[in-house]
Amino acid sequence: MRVERFPFRLISAATAAVILAACGQKPPAPPPQTPEVGVITVQPTTVPIVSELPGRTSAFLVAQVRARVDGIVLCREFTEGADVKAGQRLYKIDPAPYIAALNTAKAMLAKAQANVVTQNALAARYKILVAANAVSKQDYDNAVATQGQAVAEVASGKAAVDTAQINLGYTDVVSPITGRTGLSQVTPGAYVQASAATLLTTVQQLDPVYVDLTQSSVDGLKLRRDIQEGRLQTSGANAAKVTLILEDGREYSEASKLQFSDVSVDQGTGSVTVRAIFPNKDRVLLPGMFVRARIDEGVNDKALVVPQVGVTHDQKGQPTALVVGPDNKVALRQLVTSGTYGDKWLVDSGLNAGDRVIVQGTEKARPGATVKAVDAQLPAQAAQPASGAAPGAAPAAADASASGVAASSNPAPASAASGA
Repeated sequence: MRVERFPFRLISAATAAVILAACGQKPPAPPPQTPEVGVITVQPTTVPIVSELPGRTSAFLVAQVRARVDGIVLCREFTEGADVKAGQRLYKIDPAPYIAALNTAKAMLAKAQANVVTQNALAARYKILVAANAVSKQDYDNAVATQGQAVAEVASGKAAVDTAQINLGYTDVVSPITGRTGLSQVTPGAYVQASAATLLTTVQQLDPVYVDLTQSSVDGLKLRRDIQEGRLQTSGANAAKVTLILEDGREYSEASKLQFSDVSVDQGTGSVTVRAIFPNKDRVLLPGMFVRARIDEGVNDKALVVPQVGVTHDQKGQPTALVVGPDNKVALRQLVTSGTYGDKWLVDSGLNAGDRVIVQGTEKARPGATVKAVDAQLPAQAAQPASGAAPGAAPAAADASASGVAASSNPAPASAASGA
């Protein structure tokens, strides 16, 4: 009987497994596969630093028109809410008593001037007589003194005439500035008093207008420190560009620059006042309006940014990121963020230039595990208007990716949670 021999290579893997199982041996486990994750390499980039501050508008010039003489208001010569020019008459106060006072002062001046002529002649005559010993030296001295009194009375008379003319001029109540009038506080026939400084109306210049903004002293301190350390660049002192957001959410058509920053911190609120000036040719801005201003504070040319999908938060609310080291092992980093830049977080600390941050496949990576890092393929994000990060809720991170392209100097939700 012939026995056929089959080549060993024809035995299938399944058959081999059955044979091994029959012999009581387990098949070897397949080698584990290294998980693949998408990473981005962090590199310094140029990021504009923008902050958004609340504020209110105020008139460039405000003049309260008040009575400067007593009298009855004869007429009002302007329309409430209309524009007036500097020097334009607004009210007429009864001038009769002041015309009479002016005439009296002029008469007293004429009398004093006539008396000076008499006293000059008398002093000149006594000078000749005292030289001939025809009058006493005392009489001559009295004549000279009387002459001086007469001259002083003339000067007093001139001052009285000037005062009477000024008071008469005050009966024409004129606008001290060019601007827009408010409500008239008096009507014709009303009695006004200079001693009570009766308010007649208010004139305000509305082009340009001031915008007084409130900035926390902490933000102001951080801004000054960044400039001193060279992380921010500005075009000049107090020259930051300011864009205004109106109450209805629309952006004001005119841009401006910062004009003034208060040197004192409000002890009650811990804030300082920052003032900007805006042209208001169309009178869109009215005094007292609530607005928000977006301030371009400078440029950080060494900023580190990380896509928001690569940043998570731990149980304490602190932002964290997974980083692939040179040995392809995963490490957990604690971050400190200060705002958003488009769909990215602006990282102040926790990362270094050249770090590889995992943004795809984070669920496959664990701290200490070995991974295979490949370049991440992230969808491009469209640029949108800047939006400052408001401190408070952490879920705002999801909205930040669609809300701005400029970094905010206000604390971001993550940094607020981490005590940055």
